[in-house]
Amino acid sequence: MLDRHNLKSTLLKLDGASYKAYKDIKGSYQFADFTLVIDYVQGDPFAAPSQLRVKIPQSVAGFPRQLYQSKSREVALRDYLTRQFDRVANKISSHRGTGKSGLIAITRYGQEVLERNTVFINDDYLEVRFVVGLPARGRRILGRQAVEMLYEDIPDLVSESLLYQSLNPQAIQQQVETIEDADWLRQQLPTKGLIAFVANDSILPRRSGVDFRPLLDEAIPFQSPPSLEVEFNCPNRGLIKGMGIPTGITLIVGGGYHGKSTLLKAIELGVYNQIPGDGREFVVTNPTAVKIRAEDGRSIAGVDISPFINQLPQGRSTTNFSTTNASGSTSQAANIIEAIEAGTELLLIDEDTAATNFMIRDRRMQQLISKDKEPITPFIDKVRQLYTDYHISTVLVMGGSGDYFDVADTVIAMENFRPQDVTEAAKAIAQQYITNRDSEGGVNFGQIRSRIPVAYSINPSRGKREVKLKVRDVDEIAFGTEDIDLAAVEQIVDAGQLRSIALAIVYAKENYMNSRQTISEILDRVMNDINQERLDVVTNFIQGDLALFRRFELAAALNRLRSLQIE
Repeated sequence: MLDRHNLKSTLLKLDGASYKAYKDIKGSYQFADFTLVIDYVQGDPFAAPSQLRVKIPQSVAGFPRQLYQSKSREVALRDYLTRQFDRVANKISSHRGTGKSGLIAITRYGQEVLERNTVFINDDYLEVRFVVGLPARGRRILGRQAVEMLYEDIPDLVSESLLYQSLNPQAIQQQVETIEDADWLRQQLPTKGLIAFVANDSILPRRSGVDFRPLLDEAIPFQSPPSLEVEFNCPNRGLIKGMGIPTGITLIVGGGYHGKSTLLKAIELGVYNQIPGDGREFVVTNPTAVKIRAEDGRSIAGVDISPFINQLPQGRSTTNFSTTNASGSTSQAANIIEAIEAGTELLLIDEDTAATNFMIRDRRMQQLISKDKEPITPFIDKVRQLYTDYHISTVLVMGGSGDYFDVADTVIAMENFRPQDVTEAAKAIAQQYITNRDSEGGVNFGQIRSRIPVAYSINPSRGKREVKLKVRDVDEIAFGTEDIDLAAVEQIVDAGQLRSIALAIVYAKENYMNSRQTISEILDRVMNDINQERLDVVTNFIQGDLALFRRFELAAALNRLRSLQIE
């Protein structure tokens, strides 16, 4: 480790030199209150910025141990510090030349509190990873401006955003307690036979389709119907009441624009924790919930979709079904089977994004097109079997087919964003208006067959590079020469998750795909390694832009890799 004065003298000597000479500053430097580590130096002012770390002794940072003594609290505190660093960096960072010169930034984030590899904290030190655009004019080093950044801006950042005495202790306490309570609530769901909980006074609507902050002025606070209201006694906030959604089959019904899809979306994202003030802090869902939709055009590799689809024209097999261009029905069938293979206990479906012919075949259509001429067994005839055979619950937004009243355990009607329990009314209607449709689902759901991926079919190389990965927004991974389209995987909420998933696929191939392990076993091992050794286990480099994903999104990405082959 070098003294900070060595860094200053080197930067001044480099003033006016070629930008590539910045590589000479790579290393660790001891400042008065922290260590500055320069891990990677960009080769060009227009390239991806340089990667730096600061490590602050806890004797300086001063965070009380109770703020990070549990996993929930630690993740919450790390998230809070990431946001504080970003706030101060935006204030301090200024343009200092060409390209990214003068940039100081940390990873992007949304409303969700995710485990990231941006900030780490323990009893000994606090570490923060961020990026810096080292200053240049053209492609010549601006050494004096680099000195200002590293000797003035970064120490200011540390003192304003990373020292406990400089921050709001009440806000920190609120965040760690909110996240701890939300995690506790999610863990308690099975004790009351629930798959989701929506707290009273939650604000579910968002400001827009691209602004995921809560709608404020016109939002109607959520209020549970009395028959579905449950209460919990949280570790920090104490008593909390709200709507509990029981296991089984739940319909969310109602007129258009009354909040059906808004409620489902909140439940869908209830697998993650939200920051205080989001309005959905205490909307929690079974952590294995998977949103299912039709996905025309996706590739499918060796999936047994026979519980839903049989007797395809030309005698095509559906017990080992593969295609590069799935239809709405075959894609939705594959999405369900793949989610079951990955271990889901809860499916979430909105009729607006489902294939109609996959969801329902009414009596009139059954009369016109006999079963021996229709390869699709509709979901209405399999949803009950999913629950009885595999204990997998389903929540459906359904505004167009009352036939589902026959199979529902709970029916919730949304009226002007307020839920009503209409289960008894729906069952009475089902008794009064008999559909007389024939069940086409057979006696059991069907077997779920394990799949073993072929390792060589997963190739992250491109040109001379053995691994070439790139993330585009939050819906696509460039994986070697392939593009993995994840636009329809709605529970990916952060680009950092995509980066982690891409690296995890490579990690899985290198470590677990050569011993005939099934996809489920591979997911188990990768997620266990991450839990034991954190996200850094999937990368060979020190970087601060990764976010934790679930096994279901990792499986979704692997299954959408068009080169994937199954043994």
